Amino acid sequence: MQDRFVHCIAQLPQPLADQLVPLLNQDFVGHMDAQQVADLAQATQMSQDELLLAMLPIAAALAKPPISEFYVGAIAKGASGDIYMGANLELDGEALFHSVHAEQSAISHAWLSGETGIEDIIVNASPCGHCRQFMNELVEGQAIRIHLPEQATQPLSHYLPYAFGPADLNIKTPLLSKQQHEFALESADPMIIEALDHLSLSYAPYSEGYAAVVLETRDGATFCGRYAENAAFNPSMLPMQMALSAMARHNRDFSEINRAVLIESSQGKISLVGATMDALHAVAAVELEHIMVDPV
Repeated sequence: MQDRFVHCIAQLPQPLADQLVPLLNQDFVGHMDAQQVADLAQATQMSQDELLLAMLPIAAALAKPPISEFYVGAIAKGASGDIYMGANLELDGEALFHSVHAEQSAISHAWLSGETGIEDIIVNASPCGHCRQFMNELVEGQAIRIHLPEQATQPLSHYLPYAFGPADLNIKTPLLSKQQHEFALESADPMIIEALDHLSLSYAPYSEGYAAVVLETRDGATFCGRYAENAAFNPSMLPMQMALSAMARHNRDFSEINRAVLIESSQGKISLVGATMDALHAVAAVELEHIMVDPV
């Protein structure tokens, strides 16, 4: 079992702890498929809602909050039935806008894994306004069920009445919808090819500033992030923060980064290069490779 889970396993009901310990090996990054979830529910004699709420301490153990020292875990249940854990991330000593909220982490985990819809969000603290607005950007966002400890399950519409979202700005394909943007770039560099793939899947309907980040560690592993824009602008999730959140879930230290690429559309109304460089230089002594590409 990974060391980061040792302190929280004692918080779980014993039958659940017994079932989870073998799963929390070095390969565990907070994802369980629908069959694993069903098997856990059966083995522990818990309903799925009870099970996911009970597993929140595992999700919270993925957090890196050096500023607040407040550990928040979230679990996103995708339309596939798979679950994706996420946790809050803060960059030590840096501006708070670099932070990633647990709900954002879990949702981006699902998005990067190919989910096209989120049905449930399970979280150990009531979603802040920032996260409510971020969730409202998703496909059928107002219908997402929010589960909190010792509270009745309610749809997002309960927490965000009179919501402002993509439809108010005439966006018909919200975040997590299947979409593909074509860009002109030829490269034999695997890292740049990977960045281009994520660029094509990024979501920037308001600024058209489509962007993606790929981080490479010394052992050759790569971690990706895509821009996820928001109708209210500020709750947008930057690709660098998404990539760092992915690294945190994989229990990798940011000092392991030895290469970083930002690729973005040349036709966007904004550029993410300044914010991306700030975040990168806060965690690693690496220069950012910045590539602008033309849409087809």
